Amino acid sequence: MSSFALIIKHRTRAGKRPEVRAIWERHMAPAIAANPGHMAYFYCFDNADPDCICAFQHYASAEAAEQFLKTESYAAYLQEVEPLLFEPPQVTALTPVWAKGG
Repeated sequence: MSSFALIIKHRTRAGKRPEVRAIWERHMAPAIAANPGHMAYFYCFDNADPDCICAFQHYASAEAAEQFLKTESYAAYLQEVEPLLFEPPQVTALTPVWAKGG
C-alpha cells in the first residue's frame, strides 16, 4: 500500500476567500489534525489570484483519503462552503515518490 496525495484548487466567488477560509478552519482544521490518515496538509492562498485557494494533502493511502470524505466534518464543511465556491474544485491525484521529511 503506497501513500496518496491530492492537489486541490478552489475558485471562490469574488471576495469570498476569507469566508471560505473561516469555514475550513471551523470544520476541516480540527478534523485533519485529528485524522491519522493525513500525513501532511497544506492550505494555501494563491498569491496571484485573490479568489483562489490551493491545498496539498498527503494521505497514508488512497483508502484513507476515501474514508475522510465520509466523515461528518467533511459533509458539514461541504454544505456550508459550496455556495461560496465559483465552480467545483480542480482535483489532481498524485503518487508521492520522494519527500523531504520534517
